[in-house]
Amino acid sequence: MTTARHPPNAQHATALTRRQWSRWATGALALAAPGAWASAAQGTDDGEWQASATARQLLRWVAGTADNAGMPFVVIDKPEACAHVFSGRAQWLGSAPVLLGLAAGDRSVPGIGQRPVAQVRPHERTTPAGRFVTEPGQNLQGEDIVWIDYDAAVSLHRVRSATAIERRLQRLASPRARDRRISYGCINAPDAFYSQHIAPYLGQVPGVAYVLPDTEPFATFFIAASAY
Repeated sequence: MTTARHPPNAQHATALTRRQWSRWATGALALAAPGAWASAAQGTDDGEWQASATARQLLRWVAGTADNAGMPFVVIDKPEACAHVFSGRAQWLGSAPVLLGLAAGDRSVPGIGQRPVAQVRPHERTTPAGRFVTEPGQNLQGEDIVWIDYDAAVSLHRVRSATAIERRLQRLASPRARDRRISYGCINAPDAFYSQHIAPYLGQVPGVAYVLPDTEPFATFFIAASAY
């Protein structure tokens, strides 16, 4: 969870091989330069884009209906704890592991965006699912972020080591999706990946975030995409 623009009072297919995770882990732990990350590809066939069946289904719907309205977009696959970034023309730009809310669940607790972080209980630390129109923003430290759900104070931003005990960089490098559940609801991306693939696109103009559910049915949030 991050501060607001005007701070508030407060079963899927395995997407990645261990070799791919090892490559990502090296970059996450070392905060590698942007060039070290997988980047722009002119397409999304199986040889390029590694993703779950549900993420692929969602992309077929977005591309087939132009649901993104020409805006850049990101698919957050919560069961896999991964982010997939696309241009406004639905071209895959890159993918990376991300940190998500500690608790399983697809809805934010009402009013949570107005509560201090210290008052958020562990079971309330969820990353909401659904379709969100994003916008660039900043936190109180002047760092650039991408707002996903402003009212719930949920954003996409670079990973930050809040406390040493959370071991966020080590969790980000883990091949196990369950290890990457630690945040207060925000989506934490590797620094280099954010700088190369998120900041130049979603960090500049409005976009769309499609966050896949991890406890409720896919059709609950994306009923139109269920036919694709």
